[in-house]
Amino acid sequence: MERRRTRLQLLDAVDEDRHDVEVLLTALQQAVAEVHGLGGMVHLPGGGMSGILYLVASSGLPESMTRPWLIIPVRGAAPPSSAARKDTIAWAPELAPPDPVPGRDPAALWPSRLPAGIGHLAVPIPGRGQRRGALSVLFAPGTEPGTADGAFLNEVAAWMSGRLRSSGILNPSPTLLRALENGPGPREALPPDVAGTPTLTYTWDLRTGDLTSDQPVEEVLAGIDPEVMSGGIEAWAALIHPDDLPGAVAGFDAGIQLRGGFQNEYRIRRQNGTYLWIEASARTITDEDGTPVKVIGTLRDSSETHAAAESVGRALRHMSDGFVSLDTDWRIGFLNQAAERLFGTAEDVAGAVLWNVPAVRAVPGLEQRCRATAAEGQPAGFDVPWPDGTSWYHLRLVPVPEGLTLYITDTTERHLREADRAAAEHAAAERAAVVQRITRELAEAVTAQDVMAAVADGVMTPVGAAGLIMLGVVGDRLNVIGSRGYSERFIRLLDGQWTAMDATNPVGDAMRSRTPLYISSPEEMLQRYPETEMLIREGGKQAWALLPLAVSGRGIGAAVIAFGGPRVLDEDEQTLLTALSGLIAQALERAGLYDEATTRARTLQRSLLPQALPTLPEVTAAAHYQPAKQGADVGGDWYDVIPLSAARVALVIGDVMGHGMAEAATMGALRTAVRTLSELELPPDEILGHLNDIVGELGTDAFATCLYGIYDPATRRLSYASAGQPPPAVAHPDGTVTFLSMTPDPPLGVASPPFEILETPLPADSLLALYSDGLVESKDRDVTTGMSRLAELLSQSLNAMPTSPADVSDLDALCATLTSALLPDHGTLIDDAALLLACTHPLDAENVAEWPLPEDPVAAGQARELVRAQLADWDLTDEDLIMTTELVVSELVGNVIRHASGPIRLRMLRSRALICEVSDTSLTTPHIRQTSATDEDGRGLQLISALCQRWGTRHTRTGKSIWTEQPLPTTSA
Repeated sequence: MERRRTRLQLLDAVDEDRHDVEVLLTALQQAVAEVHGLGGMVHLPGGGMSGILYLVASSGLPESMTRPWLIIPVRGAAPPSSAARKDTIAWAPELAPPDPVPGRDPAALWPSRLPAGIGHLAVPIPGRGQRRGALSVLFAPGTEPGTADGAFLNEVAAWMSGRLRSSGILNPSPTLLRALENGPGPREALPPDVAGTPTLTYTWDLRTGDLTSDQPVEEVLAGIDPEVMSGGIEAWAALIHPDDLPGAVAGFDAGIQLRGGFQNEYRIRRQNGTYLWIEASARTITDEDGTPVKVIGTLRDSSETHAAAESVGRALRHMSDGFVSLDTDWRIGFLNQAAERLFGTAEDVAGAVLWNVPAVRAVPGLEQRCRATAAEGQPAGFDVPWPDGTSWYHLRLVPVPEGLTLYITDTTERHLREADRAAAEHAAAERAAVVQRITRELAEAVTAQDVMAAVADGVMTPVGAAGLIMLGVVGDRLNVIGSRGYSERFIRLLDGQWTAMDATNPVGDAMRSRTPLYISSPEEMLQRYPETEMLIREGGKQAWALLPLAVSGRGIGAAVIAFGGPRVLDEDEQTLLTALSGLIAQALERAGLYDEATTRARTLQRSLLPQALPTLPEVTAAAHYQPAKQGADVGGDWYDVIPLSAARVALVIGDVMGHGMAEAATMGALRTAVRTLSELELPPDEILGHLNDIVGELGTDAFATCLYGIYDPATRRLSYASAGQPPPAVAHPDGTVTFLSMTPDPPLGVASPPFEILETPLPADSLLALYSDGLVESKDRDVTTGMSRLAELLSQSLNAMPTSPADVSDLDALCATLTSALLPDHGTLIDDAALLLACTHPLDAENVAEWPLPEDPVAAGQARELVRAQLADWDLTDEDLIMTTELVVSELVGNVIRHASGPIRLRMLRSRALICEVSDTSLTTPHIRQTSATDEDGRGLQLISALCQRWGTRHTRTGKSIWTEQPLPTTSA
């Protein structure tokens, strides 16, 4: 602050007798230095031309930068203009050329290598009344002045204003004027004479007002008062035509203020009262201080030029096209009769700015287009719609030295022709687009309903139809395939009503002739086909297009497009529908083949999956399978529940990768193999090993996943192995859900046995959820996220149930809930999904009995006694059952003593059947063999097979168990 006060004190010390420019320059230098600017400028208003600011001083800036700023308009957007006009500080973060003034374009003078980002700050310099100047400073890129900087510049500007009041408005310096004229100094050379035209040279002394000429004025300008020169500038001004006087005076004033050359044309009065056109050229001469002292100019008679122009004007006046002459300010100088019909009479619009003419103002965007065209400086034209809404005109702008000429040509007829042609092309394009769109949709349609939907969506709207019926030939009748816009009652009435190829009904007639029929009204329909009265009344339609559908000369049906009112289809619409009928027929034929393939595929798939899951006391199970695709691309997911020996149950789920008939066949083969291997009582890891061999033999591109688990209700344990399947979920009785711990082996076909076998205890009434990856994985969800979602839904569903799932219906409902929540819409599935739910029920301890037996022949007798006592404890008192069981157990124990080794154990289970097991340590598997009449042994297993419902051998870690199953009496528990 102290430094700034010092600088203002230094300005106050400037001598009063210093020239104004020197005073301003000193103040400008102090201002630029204080705010750390790059340089600065001072602009002040001129004495002759209102609305103009002159550059009167600059500091720190090269001439290439100051040249565009020599003359700027007060009404401009540049900071100096804005500050002077609005009397406020103006800031621009990016230095840009000022607005142009007539005859001068600063943008053309703008330096080419100017750094980007230079800031421009301007403050007003107070003046007399509303006329103010501006002090401006340029700042380095990235620098923005603060409030204190603006306040200091305002103080400097106020000081400048105070020092200038004594001398009034400051004139530009001679140096700046020479730069403005692009010359080294004042030039006294006059414009060259026009060849062959007499020219008078005159001198006007600005200090005295005297006029002198090099020859008598009447010799050059015939009829002019010879004494006019002696009367001075006032006498000369009195001869100027009143209409031309303002322009002539403004031209002189501008030339004097600019200290340069100027040229004008105006009329002066002869002695006989008529007027003479003259062309005046002049140049201002200044003294050493830059003060204008005289004007030297020439005068010549330009009447002949104007006479020729008047002749041209008469021709232009009667042109059929509109013609308008505009000056550089877009003011109308002349317009002919054709233009008057558009803009208004010459008396109303002559001298008006083009944009102020109501007819022009009503054309949207016309001003912007005209200005942009004029700015290019080249002749150009464009078409515009006229405000009447029906006419079009072509406007051609041609730049001329005094402004522009505007030619206006009526192009309404051409636009109408183009509009008709465009409408026809648009209609053709729309028809082509309709055909293309329907072709694409029909190509993608796979079922008859898809074809129906594609035709309804693609045809009804373009032709304005209100109804559509697709009919197919079944035998000799026409059955409804699908409909749109009709009631169910009407469809039931029509279905099977008409006979194909029967000329008494409209569809049969069209199919017989293989020609589309177009019926425009109910009256026409009744006249041609009287039997359709009831159908017309029930259908509610009043015009029809009946398209026969044929493939390879064979009629397969018809498409009936109906309209809500009487309708006569034009030739283009009929051509469109005829072309579409062929596409519809081909699509419908493909759909029929597809439906047949779908039926076969679905039949195959249903036959390969379990028709119904077994009802077992140890496990209550339900399953759901959702294929990913329609048609023949069936999937390879499968599931199964297999009863095993000793009341155990095998739970299986698998997935053959891919879709198609081959994958479905592979799935069937694997499911059959699983059931066969299960009959051999193999453990889960060995079963997967055999399945891996089967898949490996199918080829290198065959892969499958599988999880095989065995639930033992006696031990309440689940043993399982997995090849590529996600881990099963276990819902515990308390509602918590966990996933079985396992690291699945690779899929079948690429795995390397042995497979890892795992065991886990299951609490009573646990719920197992086995699933394929298609249930939990989708394009928007990974497997981990899907498993978390499955666990969440399973827990929520079980907690919402009043009791644990008690029967198959409860599990079926739970399956539906889970799949509907986890699977997206059917059309967006990317893989098949299978879900198997199994609720486990352990055997109570009272239903299991087990004893060790000695390795001695007496063991058979002990076994019989133990069996009889246990059956009595279980209230199984049927004597036949007791005797049969004693005999079976005795035979099994005897075989062990005779052919195997101990220790021997006997176990009995009461479950879905009466199960007896005899275990030993031998790995020898007994087999039924053919015996002769003389053989004394070999009949034991034959006896067991005859007495029992099922029997078999199961190998264990310590040996084997031979088991039998007998049906329980229906009255027993």
